[in-house]
Amino acid sequence: MSKDLLERSGVLDYLGVRFLLAAAVLALVRPGLLVRLDRHTVRAGAGLGVVYTVAQALQFLGLKQTAPTVSAFVVAMYVVFTPLLAAVVLRRRPDRTSVLATALATVGVAAMSLRGWAIGPGELLTLVAAVLYAVHILAVGAWARAGAAFELAFVQLLTMGVLFTVVAAPGGIDVPQGRDWPAFVYLSVGAAAVALLVQTWAQAHLDPARAAVLMVLEPVWAALFAFALWHEALGLRTLAGATLVLAAMVIVITRPGTLTGSGASMAENRVSCGSPGA
Repeated sequence: MSKDLLERSGVLDYLGVRFLLAAAVLALVRPGLLVRLDRHTVRAGAGLGVVYTVAQALQFLGLKQTAPTVSAFVVAMYVVFTPLLAAVVLRRRPDRTSVLATALATVGVAAMSLRGWAIGPGELLTLVAAVLYAVHILAVGAWARAGAAFELAFVQLLTMGVLFTVVAAPGGIDVPQGRDWPAFVYLSVGAAAVALLVQTWAQAHLDPARAAVLMVLEPVWAALFAFALWHEALGLRTLAGATLVLAAMVIVITRPGTLTGSGASMAENRVSCGSPGA
């Protein structure tokens, strides 16, 4: 869906308008959101927004040079990079459950996405984006607060929208055409506003490595939407891959202490990573 829109508009224009619309949606459904913004949330959200902006730009620039299926797999490698970075930055070794879930999710996404792969500029750009997504996941886990999910998600989206729009402005801003608006609204509301809000809320309760496994469900949903809306066939590899990703998710969410034991982990993350105002 994103690939089709990118073929008819510039990457920066598309992302700028998309994230501004997503931020506006959160502000509309959460009256008083702007009043509740504090210094910590603004600084954290702006920092997270910058990281996500660079990651998104690299991902979509890479998408213009590689197949969507390959891009989906490479960007999903954040599920591997997240526990690796956590081990280096937070000095926390992933437990066996997280390692198993990460392995299952990686194999599952590969089965769903890959149909041959050669390393090129597009793949390299997407790989760097995956590393930045892992950094973003760790940082959200360090700075997210359960009661301020709307506010933190809003500042991130607004930051991304403003940055992309400012960079795109010298060449003029292309807005979506009439036939593109349904898909664009879905990508702005569902895949941007709601997705980032849910991630921000969940990471106030979840260990970053487990959150990354849950977030890698995107290819599964993409396959299901393609089947439901465009009647694309779901082959055996796709079904097998989706089953592995779902198995990884079940392992994560059924592990004792996934939610209740996360408070200490998040506090530990905040101490280890510091804060934007430090």
